[in-house]
Amino acid sequence: MKKLFIISLLLGSVLLVAQAPAVHAAKPTAPSGQPKNDVILVGNDVSYPQCGGRLPVGQAFGIVGVNGGLANTNNPCFLEQLAWAQKSTGITSQPAVSLYVNTANPGHAAKVWPQDNVVNGQEVVSKYGVCDGSEGAACAYIYGWTRAHEDATIRNVPNPSGYQWWLDVETGNTWSSTDLLANVASLEGMTDYFKSIGATVGLYSTAYQWRTIVGTVGESSSLYNLDSWLAGALTKRGAEANCKDAPLTPGGTVALTQYVSKGLDYDVSCR
Repeated sequence: MKKLFIISLLLGSVLLVAQAPAVHAAKPTAPSGQPKNDVILVGNDVSYPQCGGRLPVGQAFGIVGVNGGLANTNNPCFLEQLAWAQKSTGITSQPAVSLYVNTANPGHAAKVWPQDNVVNGQEVVSKYGVCDGSEGAACAYIYGWTRAHEDATIRNVPNPSGYQWWLDVETGNTWSSTDLLANVASLEGMTDYFKSIGATVGLYSTAYQWRTIVGTVGESSSLYNLDSWLAGALTKRGAEANCKDAPLTPGGTVALTQYVSKGLDYDVSCR
């Protein structure tokens, strides 16, 4: 995704979508599997791989990547792509414009790893206690909070509280292979920050990648009741079928599913 990819659910491998833009006619064209005379009811997600390329047209909704592939980077064409998303028809129950961000828990491999609970001069309180610079859940939570704070404040996002923010959880980014609780804490830190500014949060992944990175979460987690956006389908029909799959967390629901057609990511609204 976002890098735009096809994910194998069995192998957990990620295939980056070719960056050569698909050629579109002047009028909106239906994606694979949808009759050409139908109103286009699917959306698209785009990010830095589409910089300088021709973007889809006629999408029902648009989801734009804020980062450049890593949790601490910028999408260099974010504002251009945001303007594209704002032209969405908005004819589904999904927001016409949403955002997604990369996530990670790199520990001391990070360029800057938290040493305390202070973010941008303010102390952050979490259920994991005091961050002491170690790689455990306490500092992972602060790492996630910090990345979300940067996404909302220094990445050219206007009115950040007004968007649905999707957390892109993929094995292609850096995670602890032994401390899944710390991985959960990083995602909770991001979720809690976005919620603190009044934004809505959801989770993007596949079942395989989610189990590998997160495992399971209980009802006390702020991830528990979030909506899911499921990747992995190869066709629109497959994506529609995936709407019936289990959500990433037991308390959530599947709101979106994704498939890839002709080098672009398409997204099906499940409600």
